[in-house]
Amino acid sequence: MWEKINEKFKKYPARIRVAEKMIELGLSLSEDGKVYCGNLKINDKSLANAANVDRRVIKSTIEVIKNDEELHNIFYNIIPAGTLLKNIAKNLNLGVIEIEVGSKSEGILGSTANLISKKGIGIRQAYAEDTELQETPILTIITEEPVGGEIISEFLKIKGVTRVSIY
Repeated sequence: MWEKINEKFKKYPARIRVAEKMIELGLSLSEDGKVYCGNLKINDKSLANAANVDRRVIKSTIEVIKNDEELHNIFYNIIPAGTLLKNIAKNLNLGVIEIEVGSKSEGILGSTANLISKKGIGIRQAYAEDTELQETPILTIITEEPVGGEIISEFLKIKGVTRVSIY
């Protein structure tokens, strides 16, 4: 996906920033040519501020997306992921595990989930940052209960894991 987006906008870095921000936030285009988060319309000025670009860049990016079949198929079908529980986990008596991943990230989610389930702890939510978007992607796992620090050394044994934080 990122290869396609970068290829289509390679001469326009500001448009790439808009496309990245739209994907990061789960923003899609609708048939009316407007940007939405679910059914909430996002105005051009707000998106421009978030992407740190001029408002005109939003319009030109939308035009390119509307007129390109591959980009159209991507951006008209984005669905927002919903609430991420990380910042409210403590209030809900849930645990948070953040796992920083190196370049070898294959299988980390499965290995991590397996380790957590062996401890008899349920997983409420898992969120992995895009390895192509983030320099040091982080896998965030929200558990049904707080997790003790003794499990950190076990996470660090998983191939590709570079750092672990538990909250």
